[in-house]
Amino acid sequence: MSSGADKIVSNINSEAQAKADGIIQEAQTKADDIIAKAQEDAKVESEKILADGQKQADMRYQQIISEARMNQRRAELGAKEEVIEMAFTKAMDDLKELGSTTDPKYVDALSKMVKEAAMEIGGGDLTVHVKDSDKAKVESTLSSIASDVSSKLNVTTTLEFGEPINTIGGAIVQTKNGDIEVNNTIESRQERFKKSLRSDVAQILFK
Repeated sequence: MSSGADKIVSNINSEAQAKADGIIQEAQTKADDIIAKAQEDAKVESEKILADGQKQADMRYQQIISEARMNQRRAELGAKEEVIEMAFTKAMDDLKELGSTTDPKYVDALSKMVKEAAMEIGGGDLTVHVKDSDKAKVESTLSSIASDVSSKLNVTTTLEFGEPINTIGGAIVQTKNGDIEVNNTIESRQERFKKSLRSDVAQILFK
């Protein structure tokens, strides 16, 4: 091969090599860019997963704390309710004991409960029901109670005993025909006033 031909072949090889080198360099650059982007995407995704995990962990923590506080509140309310019920039970036991005596405080309260019931009915000919042992405690005051009710309501009123009732104390008063009745026993009064009394008892016990 002549020197001229050698030179031409050499130039072709050089140009081919340069193009090959360029292609390889471009391919390497693109590969590096792809790897870099993939690494960045992986980092972002990893941070997102961690952030989501942290968020879920925080939410679960708050949920656990909220449930714990709610359970604590329920326990406190349950304990307070138990103490309040114990207070009511103790009060009823004390009233039952008082009602079995001739203590002037109970006798006076019994007369007032009879009068209160007669007033609520509106007077007239009424029947008074008390437990057997209470008849003697209020028998002497029935006529004066009737007179007082008559005077206050301007309605002629009479009171007489009916059948005895099973109660720890207090009275049931009704019209002769039984159409109207006012239950003023201690048990009934407690049930009627328990809601408002509960608030008062709670304030006394837990102030």
